Amino acid sequence: MDSSTRKVARLALAIFSVLALIVFARFRPGYFLDQRFLGELIVLQILALCLWFYDRLFFPFLMIAFLWAGMDVPMSDSWTSARWLVLAAGTFVGFVRAMRTGLRQYSPFHLVAFFCVASAVVSATVSELPAFSLMKAFSLLLLFLYGASGARLLLRAPDRFFRGLLLVCEVGAYLSAIAYLVLHLEVWGNTNSLGAVQGMVAAPLLLWGALVAPERRLRVRRAVACLVALYLVYFSVTRAALLASAVAMLTLLIGLRRHKLILKSVVGVVCVVAITAIVSPSRFEDLKSSITNGVIYKGHREQGLLGSRLTPWQQTVEVIQDKPYFGSGFGTSVSGEKSFGEAGRFSSSSLTNREHGSSYLEIVEWVGLLGIVPFAFLIAILLHSIARVYLWLRRTGNTAHYSVPLMMVLIAGLVHAAFEDWMFAVGYYLTVLFWTLAFLLMDLMPEPAAYRTTVLHGMRFRYATNPTAGPR
Repeated sequence: MDSSTRKVARLALAIFSVLALIVFARFRPGYFLDQRFLGELIVLQILALCLWFYDRLFFPFLMIAFLWAGMDVPMSDSWTSARWLVLAAGTFVGFVRAMRTGLRQYSPFHLVAFFCVASAVVSATVSELPAFSLMKAFSLLLLFLYGASGARLLLRAPDRFFRGLLLVCEVGAYLSAIAYLVLHLEVWGNTNSLGAVQGMVAAPLLLWGALVAPERRLRVRRAVACLVALYLVYFSVTRAALLASAVAMLTLLIGLRRHKLILKSVVGVVCVVAITAIVSPSRFEDLKSSITNGVIYKGHREQGLLGSRLTPWQQTVEVIQDKPYFGSGFGTSVSGEKSFGEAGRFSSSSLTNREHGSSYLEIVEWVGLLGIVPFAFLIAILLHSIARVYLWLRRTGNTAHYSVPLMMVLIAGLVHAAFEDWMFAVGYYLTVLFWTLAFLLMDLMPEPAAYRTTVLHGMRFRYATNPTAGPR
C-alpha cells in the first residue's frame, strides 16, 4: 500500500467514525447524557489517538493510566480497570507494529521472560483462587509482551524519550514537594510509594541528567531537582528507598571515578548536620531521634535493625515450607486458611494482601521452589547486563550512553525490591516502568570493545581498538 492510498484510507476511516457517532447519537441520545459514558468515550478517543501516534504518545499514556489508578487522586477507581484495557491494546498494537518494522531480534532475556509467564500459569492452576491467579499471570504476559515488542519502538527516538523522562522526573519532584510539604496532600497514597518513586527513579535519573547536561543552567536546574527528590526520600522515612538511591548513585560516581564529588557530598552533609547541631541543638536532637527511630529501626528498636521485616519474612517462609513446589499461586498469598490477591499498589490490608517484606520472597511463595527457576534466571541475566554496563562505564567514562541511566534505575529497583513487595505486582506503576526499562536495556547494551593482540619483545599485549563503542 503506497502513501497516497494510506492517506485516503485514513481519511475514509475518520469520516466513517464521525458518521457512526452521529448515527449513534441520533438513535441513542440518552447515552450522551450519561457522564460516565461520556468519560469512557473520551478515554477511548484518547487511547485511539495514542495508538495512532504509537511511538510518541502511547508510553506516556500507559504510565498515566497506571499512575492514575495507583495514586490517591480523584477518579482513581475508574482507572483500576481501564489501565488493563490500555495495556492490552498497547501490547497488541505494539506487537503488530514491531513485526511490521522488522523488529525480530531477541535475546535470552526475552525467552526467559516468557518461561516466567509459563511458570506463573502453572502455579495458578494449583492456586486456591485459580481464575484470579490466571488473570494475574495474563497481566504478566501482557507486560512482558509489551516490553519485548511495543516498548522497543521508543528507541526509534531515544533522545526524545530520555529528555522526556528527565523532564517528568524534574517536574514530579517539585510537584510532590509542593503536595507534601506545602499542601500536606499524600498524593502518592503512602510514604512507601513517595520514597520509591523519588529514590528509585527521580533522584538517580536527575543525577545522571545533571552530569550529562550540556549547559550550566540546565545542569544546576537538574541538580537542584535531584536534591529535592533526595529530601523527599528522607521525608518519606523509607529505608529501602534511601538505600536504593544511595547504591544507584554511588555506582554511577564510582564507575566514573568521581571520588571528589563523593567526598564533597559527604563533607556537605556533615557540615549541614554540624551547623544544625550548633545553631539549634534541640532541632538536632529531634533530627537524630527521627533518624534513629524512624529510619533505622522503624519503631522496632527492641527487635533490631530489620525488626519491621522479621514477622512478614517468617510468615512467608512458613507458607513456602507448607507449599514448597508450586507455591500458593501467582498473585495470591496465603494467611492461615485464607487466600488473598495481591493489591497491585504499594499498600497492604487484610482484605487484599499481606506483607511479605521482600519481592523475592513474595515470588517464591507465589510460584514455589520449582516455579522460581525461570524468575531466578531472569534476575541473573538482568544482573549480568547491569554488570556489563558498569564495567563498560568504568572503562570508557562515557556518561552519555543511554544504558547508564537504565543501569541506575534497575540497580535501585533490585535493591529496593529486597525490602518491598512490588517487582511482580503488575498493577503497580513502578512495576510497569521497571520491566519496560529492563527490556530496553537489552537493546541498549554497549558493544564490548574490540581488542587486538600484538607481540613485542616476546611479550603478548592486548589493547582495545574501540573503547567507546556505542549502542547496538
